[in-house]
Amino acid sequence: MKEPDVIIIGLGYIGLPTAALIASKKVKVHGVDINPKVVNTINRGEIHIVEPELDTAIASAVKDGYLKAALKPVAADTYLIVVPTPFKANNEPDISFVKAATKGIIPLLKEGDLFIIESTSPIGTTEKMMSLIYSERPELKESIFIAYCPERVLPGNVMYELVENDRVIGGVDDASTDKAAAFYRKYIKGDLHKTNARTAEMCKLVENSSRDVQIAFANELSLICDKADINVWELIELANKHPRVNILQPGCGVGGHCIAVDPYFIISKFPKESKIISNAREINNYKSDWCIEKIRSTALKFEIDNDRKPTIALMGLAFKPNIDDLRESPANHIAQVLQNDSNGAYFIVEPNIKEHNGFKLTNYKAAYNKADILVFLVAHDEFKTFTILEDKVILDFCGILNKHPL
Repeated sequence: MKEPDVIIIGLGYIGLPTAALIASKKVKVHGVDINPKVVNTINRGEIHIVEPELDTAIASAVKDGYLKAALKPVAADTYLIVVPTPFKANNEPDISFVKAATKGIIPLLKEGDLFIIESTSPIGTTEKMMSLIYSERPELKESIFIAYCPERVLPGNVMYELVENDRVIGGVDDASTDKAAAFYRKYIKGDLHKTNARTAEMCKLVENSSRDVQIAFANELSLICDKADINVWELIELANKHPRVNILQPGCGVGGHCIAVDPYFIISKFPKESKIISNAREINNYKSDWCIEKIRSTALKFEIDNDRKPTIALMGLAFKPNIDDLRESPANHIAQVLQNDSNGAYFIVEPNIKEHNGFKLTNYKAAYNKADILVFLVAHDEFKTFTILEDKVILDFCGILNKHPL
């Protein structure tokens, strides 16, 4: 059997769609994941995450023999590192997964191979991995190509955006940049913007930090409007009529493994200079705590008015609408904090997952019917079908109804 052309290490929300895209071009892909359950699921032609169009792409790639998953890498010509970069203490980035993935392929590398990191990384990570490779394989120095090439995709639209969106290509030298650009050109219709590895790493962090700052403005505005008795959703809609104003929508915080995480990669390395970025993180984190206290005070008022504790439905756990991704989700955090409160009985709702390690999940229709207080945390499409009855108390933190003030 022909050896694979591409190795993808990490088969999660980015790695798996990337594997599907490359395999769709009849290129043999060997995907690697440390979770045997994930590997077995993919090899059955099935998926373990929710992402539109991904299921059919994976089923086709596996059936046609262009995608195989395994626990260990094998030799190939191109290696993509698409593993998580979690936190250490004090919100410092942890590149241990990137390092472990790199060490796993070092024995397999040969002259002319292309090594790409896609994982969100602190500045200098690509150069550190280059030094690691050359320290163990000095004969490969200046004979392989190394680059950092982050994705720019939105969960729920990944299969389209992987192809259509522009991508930054940052090599450790010009030859590596050109080699990586030639690789992505086979699969991407968007423009490829060449730079160096350090700038590409920073570009990824800056893009998501910028979004975090913009959302922080909207979240801060929602706090002000609550005190001022102004409907924040109407206010933002009116303000955005200005030709040069584009205020984003507030929520119950900021989640996901990009916008809620990447700013810390800058803050940890440049704490004195990153004042706005740091304050934005504080505002967006605080918004979740503010929502928790709002729910608690509403429950207490209900108990005083009705002489009984309320039933409360927490609608949504994902970090954004219509996906199953709970990473860094403020809605999930809110539910975790409130589930043991004695101020009412909670129904936890997330229509995009079948089970949760920490909660007993309730069907969204059943929760709606049983709840005295409906707390909308995530604007899933299923929740937009409700006709809100007057006997329901509503807390809308995601603007799904767009007529009930916070």
